[in-house]
Amino acid sequence: MNISEMTLEDVCAVLPLYLDWYNGHEGGCWTEETAGKRIRQVLTVADSYSLLMRDDEGEPVGFVMGYFKQYDDIVGYTLEEIVIAAGRQHRGLGSALLAEVENRVREKGASCVELQAVNDQLHERYYGKAGYRNAANFVMKVKWLA
Repeated sequence: MNISEMTLEDVCAVLPLYLDWYNGHEGGCWTEETAGKRIRQVLTVADSYSLLMRDDEGEPVGFVMGYFKQYDDIVGYTLEEIVIAAGRQHRGLGSALLAEVENRVREKGASCVELQAVNDQLHERYYGKAGYRNAANFVMKVKWLA
């Protein structure tokens, strides 16, 4: 496997992974237009840092997207998305990609990795295995606008 920094030029290569996972496995209704916009938004945010995992033939098998966020006394890394091709899951690739982004952002000065995840057993098991815990001092707030 080859892991490199992801750029805007990689959007078309990762779109099929994104659409397959979120539409085919999580019941989403993404289109190429909306998914492309979402990926480009994360890649162009200030201090964005994303990685692309390719197999030995150069085919994309997964990616992680996020950005660095400055706080008063530390820099954190906000992980926005991590996607592994559905046919390549349960082989340790997601764990390897998560560990790689953690190492690289630590080297770049991040003190922590933050993320929001769906509150279900799949995500709890995946992130829990990697040492992530629910933050006791934060709660997500939302206001739906009619």
